[in-house]
Amino acid sequence: MQPLRPVLAGPEGSKKRLFNVDRHVGMAVAGLLADARSLADIAREEASNFRSNFGYNIPLKHLADRMAMYVYAYTLHSTIRPFGCKFMLGSYSVNDGAQLYVIDPSGVSYSYWGCAIGKARQAAKTEIEKLQMKEMTCCDVAKEVAIIIYIVHDEVKGKAFELELS
Repeated sequence: MQPLRPVLAGPEGSKKRLFNVDRHVGMAVAGLLADARSLADIAREEASNFRSNFGYNIPLKHLADRMAMYVYAYTLHSTIRPFGCKFMLGSYSVNDGAQLYVIDPSGVSYSYWGCAIGKARQAAKTEIEKLQMKEMTCCDVAKEVAIIIYIVHDEVKGKAFELELS
Protein backbone atom coordinates (compact mmCIF):
# COMPACT_ATOMS: atom_id res chain seq x y z
CA MET A 1 0.00 0.00 0.00
CA GLN A 2 1.38 3.39 -1.00
CA PRO A 3 1.16 6.32 1.39
CA LEU A 4 -1.56 8.83 0.62
CA ARG A 5 -0.56 12.30 -0.48
CA PRO A 6 -1.58 14.99 1.99
CA VAL A 7 -4.55 17.04 0.79
CA LEU A 8 -2.64 20.31 1.20
CA ALA A 9 0.37 19.08 -0.77
CA GLY A 10 -0.97 20.59 -4.01
CA PRO A 11 -0.89 19.14 -7.50
CA GLU A 12 2.17 17.37 -8.89
CA GLY A 13 4.83 19.79 -10.08
CA SER A 14 3.45 22.77 -8.13
CA LYS A 15 6.55 23.08 -5.96
CA LYS A 16 8.93 24.31 -8.64
CA ARG A 17 12.15 25.84 -7.42
CA LEU A 18 13.33 27.32 -10.72
CA PHE A 19 12.02 30.66 -11.93
CA ASN A 20 12.47 32.77 -15.06
CA VAL A 21 13.30 36.29 -13.96
CA ASP A 22 14.03 37.82 -17.35
CA ARG A 23 14.93 36.74 -20.88
CA HIS A 24 18.52 36.19 -19.80
CA VAL A 25 18.25 35.53 -16.03
CA GLY A 26 17.13 32.43 -14.14
CA MET A 27 16.65 31.88 -10.42
CA ALA A 28 16.98 28.72 -8.31
CA VAL A 29 15.90 28.64 -4.66
CA ALA A 30 16.25 26.60 -1.49
CA GLY A 31 14.15 27.22 1.59
CA LEU A 32 10.62 28.52 2.08
CA LEU A 33 8.83 28.37 -1.25
CA ALA A 34 6.39 31.20 -0.47
CA ASP A 35 9.30 33.55 0.24
CA ALA A 36 11.01 32.35 -2.94
CA ARG A 37 7.98 33.16 -5.07
CA SER A 38 7.80 36.62 -3.52
CA LEU A 39 11.49 37.25 -4.23
CA ALA A 40 11.10 35.97 -7.80
CA ASP A 41 8.32 38.50 -8.35
CA ILE A 42 10.50 41.29 -6.93
CA ALA A 43 13.38 40.24 -9.21
CA ARG A 44 11.06 40.24 -12.24
CA GLU A 45 9.85 43.72 -11.30
CA GLU A 46 13.44 44.99 -10.91
CA ALA A 47 14.41 43.58 -14.32
CA SER A 48 11.31 45.00 -15.98
CA ASN A 49 11.79 48.46 -14.45
CA PHE A 50 15.44 48.50 -15.51
CA ARG A 51 14.55 47.61 -19.10
CA SER A 52 11.79 50.23 -19.29
CA ASN A 53 14.08 52.93 -17.85
CA PHE A 54 17.32 52.17 -19.71
CA GLY A 55 16.24 50.22 -22.80
CA TYR A 56 18.44 47.14 -22.32
CA ASN A 57 18.60 44.03 -20.14
CA ILE A 58 19.66 44.42 -16.53
CA PRO A 59 23.24 43.26 -15.84
CA LEU A 60 23.25 40.33 -13.43
CA LYS A 61 25.65 42.08 -11.02
CA HIS A 62 23.22 44.97 -10.75
CA LEU A 63 20.21 42.67 -10.22
CA ALA A 64 22.09 40.64 -7.59
CA ASP A 65 23.05 43.82 -5.72
CA ARG A 66 19.47 45.14 -5.83
CA MET A 67 18.06 41.83 -4.58
CA ALA A 68 20.69 41.61 -1.84
CA MET A 69 19.76 45.11 -0.64
CA TYR A 70 16.08 44.17 -0.65
CA VAL A 71 16.68 40.98 1.35
CA TYR A 72 19.00 42.83 3.75
CA ALA A 73 16.33 45.47 4.45
CA TYR A 74 14.13 42.73 5.89
CA THR A 75 16.78 41.91 8.51
CA LEU A 76 16.86 45.44 9.94
CA HIS A 77 13.49 45.70 11.66
CA SER A 78 12.00 43.49 14.34
CA THR A 79 8.46 44.06 13.05
CA ILE A 80 9.03 42.03 9.88
CA ARG A 81 10.64 38.62 9.57
CA PRO A 82 13.63 37.97 7.32
CA PHE A 83 13.23 35.88 4.19
CA GLY A 84 13.62 32.16 4.79
CA CYS A 85 15.34 31.19 1.56
CA LYS A 86 18.67 31.31 -0.17
CA PHE A 87 18.71 31.77 -3.92
CA MET A 88 20.94 31.74 -6.98
CA LEU A 89 20.74 34.07 -9.94
CA GLY A 90 22.33 32.84 -13.15
CA SER A 91 22.79 34.51 -16.50
CA TYR A 92 24.63 34.27 -19.79
CA SER A 93 25.42 37.09 -22.17
CA VAL A 94 27.80 37.41 -25.10
CA ASN A 95 29.63 40.33 -23.47
CA ASP A 96 29.90 39.03 -19.89
CA GLY A 97 29.73 35.26 -20.41
CA ALA A 98 28.25 33.00 -17.74
CA GLN A 99 27.62 34.53 -14.33
CA LEU A 100 26.30 33.08 -11.06
CA TYR A 101 25.40 34.93 -7.87
CA VAL A 102 24.14 33.49 -4.58
CA ILE A 103 22.18 35.67 -2.15
CA ASP A 104 21.94 34.59 1.50
CA PRO A 105 18.95 35.31 3.77
CA SER A 106 21.23 37.83 5.51
CA GLY A 107 21.38 39.91 2.32
CA VAL A 108 24.96 39.08 1.36
CA SER A 109 25.68 38.43 -2.31
CA TYR A 110 28.53 36.22 -3.59
CA SER A 111 29.73 35.48 -7.12
CA TYR A 112 30.72 31.90 -8.02
CA TRP A 113 31.81 29.72 -10.94
CA GLY A 114 29.84 26.84 -9.45
CA CYS A 115 27.86 26.54 -6.24
CA ALA A 116 25.19 24.46 -4.50
CA ILE A 117 22.43 25.42 -2.07
CA GLY A 118 19.96 23.39 -0.04
CA LYS A 119 20.31 19.93 1.46
CA ALA A 120 23.57 18.07 0.74
CA ARG A 121 25.15 21.29 -0.55
CA GLN A 122 28.54 20.42 0.92
CA ALA A 123 28.71 17.07 -0.90
CA ALA A 124 27.53 18.75 -4.10
CA LYS A 125 30.14 21.53 -3.76
CA THR A 126 32.85 18.89 -3.38
CA GLU A 127 31.72 17.21 -6.60
CA ILE A 128 31.47 20.57 -8.41
CA GLU A 129 35.05 21.43 -7.44
CA LYS A 130 36.24 18.26 -9.17
CA LEU A 131 34.86 19.45 -12.54
CA GLN A 132 36.96 21.36 -15.05
CA MET A 133 34.11 23.64 -16.14
CA LYS A 134 36.17 26.01 -18.26
CA GLU A 135 37.05 23.12 -20.57
CA MET A 136 33.47 21.77 -20.86
CA THR A 137 30.55 22.72 -23.08
CA CYS A 138 27.26 23.84 -21.58
CA CYS A 139 25.60 20.50 -22.43
CA ASP A 140 28.42 18.58 -20.75
CA VAL A 141 28.14 20.71 -17.61
CA ALA A 142 24.34 20.18 -17.50
CA LYS A 143 24.83 16.41 -17.71
CA GLU A 144 27.45 16.46 -14.96
CA VAL A 145 25.22 18.59 -12.73
CA ALA A 146 22.36 16.12 -13.17
CA ILE A 147 24.70 13.28 -12.20
CA ILE A 148 25.87 15.21 -9.11
CA ILE A 149 22.26 15.79 -8.04
CA TYR A 150 21.55 12.07 -8.32
CA ILE A 151 24.75 11.23 -6.40
CA VAL A 152 23.97 13.48 -3.42
CA HIS A 153 20.23 12.71 -3.27
CA ASP A 154 19.32 10.98 -0.01
CA GLU A 155 17.24 7.96 -0.99
CA VAL A 156 16.76 6.83 2.62
CA LYS A 157 14.12 9.51 3.24
CA GLY A 158 11.84 7.96 0.61
CA LYS A 159 10.59 11.31 -0.67
CA ALA A 160 9.56 11.69 -4.29
CA PHE A 161 12.44 13.00 -6.37
CA GLU A 162 11.99 15.18 -9.43
CA LEU A 163 14.93 16.62 -11.36
CA GLU A 164 14.20 19.82 -13.26
CA LEU A 165 16.77 21.41 -15.55
CA SER A 166 16.24 24.75 -17.20
